[in-house]
Amino acid sequence: MADVAVPEFVSTPAAPASPSRKRSAKPEEPTVTALTKQNGETAVEGPPAKKTKLIRRKRKPAPPQIDPALLKTGQPPPQTGTTFNIWYNKWAGGDREDAYLSKTAAISRCKVREHSGWTQADKTPGSYFCLFFARGICPKGHECQYLHRLPGVYDIFNPNIDCFGRDRHSDYRDDMGGVGSFLRQNRTLYVGRIHVTDDIEEVVARHFQEWGEIDRIRVLTARGVAFVTYVNEANSQFAKEAMAHQALDNSEVLNVRWATVDPNPLSQKREVARIEEQAAEAVRRALGETAVRQIEGRETADDRAQRRADAGFGLDGYEAPEGIWFNRQKELEAAEKQAQLDGPSERRMIEASSEQEAATDPEPEPAQKHEQFSNGILGSRTLAALQGRSANATPTPAPSKPAASGPLVGYGSDDDED
Repeated sequence: MADVAVPEFVSTPAAPASPSRKRSAKPEEPTVTALTKQNGETAVEGPPAKKTKLIRRKRKPAPPQIDPALLKTGQPPPQTGTTFNIWYNKWAGGDREDAYLSKTAAISRCKVREHSGWTQADKTPGSYFCLFFARGICPKGHECQYLHRLPGVYDIFNPNIDCFGRDRHSDYRDDMGGVGSFLRQNRTLYVGRIHVTDDIEEVVARHFQEWGEIDRIRVLTARGVAFVTYVNEANSQFAKEAMAHQALDNSEVLNVRWATVDPNPLSQKREVARIEEQAAEAVRRALGETAVRQIEGRETADDRAQRRADAGFGLDGYEAPEGIWFNRQKELEAAEKQAQLDGPSERRMIEASSEQEAATDPEPEPAQKHEQFSNGILGSRTLAALQGRSANATPTPAPSKPAASGPLVGYGSDDDED
């Protein structure tokens, strides 16, 4: 009769309470451990293992930032120019904003952590960012047709427009406000009317780093002015609208504009070096890894030997130009990537197996092996078969000319001397 496992429960007494501790109202329950006897052996079964369940939280929908009743609709904006454009519902012809409005504080401010979320624009790739969300006054929430989040590194737009979808111009305005110019990649903002304190640099950095990664900050403490440079241009465009007419730690009203070209020679060299590095990175991606190693002098001995063997394309003493070589390398790299995507290719029916080729095709002579090359259009064995066929073939005699049958056809050639 087979042994049957009979569980036995052994009660483990609880540890005695120390005299210094107060007795709790509920006595401690003893820990129960199950003992199982099977085939004369005793096994201890502990408590069941806890399973961790991962819960993926869905992205929250964007909430409305402001009550729609607070927005004045149907009223034209105050006059800031000479001509009112009824199509865009704004004034045109003025090079500067109204002096009174530029000192008026904004009615709301964007809070990225609280106000960010998905909208209807997330379903459409290449959507623009919401201008009213940046200003903190978007009443639509998740029903908005624009993005309610910060720009990222992969958010790239046409140079003729900004991240909000507005058309940029060829020149800046006189007051360096507005959308900006498409002839210059400007990542620096001018921030004026800052309340001067001892920790002015820390205050500026804390408020402006909310809108993206900052490259550098320069503060003129005596004048209450700061220059903030972002890593990404789209973040600088977003920060300009988000911090316009806002306040820092005091009750000031900031004056945010585009910065002019920095006359500092070191800054100009740094900007030129950054542009050259971006161009070099684009060239590296276009040429490929193999060509970049050769240009930068990081080519190994094996790569050099392989390049010399492949550069001749099977012809002795021939060296292909650099342009042909680079194009060939790009084709090979593209073919490798395509092969990885397509997977293993099926064997064609017209191709014979290696055993059949070895049994049917004759072995070429050593002199013929030297003339063969593997990168040609025809295979080596095909060329050997053609050469053997041409050597064994007998020349066919030329057809004889018909004999002359009359006086009019007695000419043997077309020469005039006959």
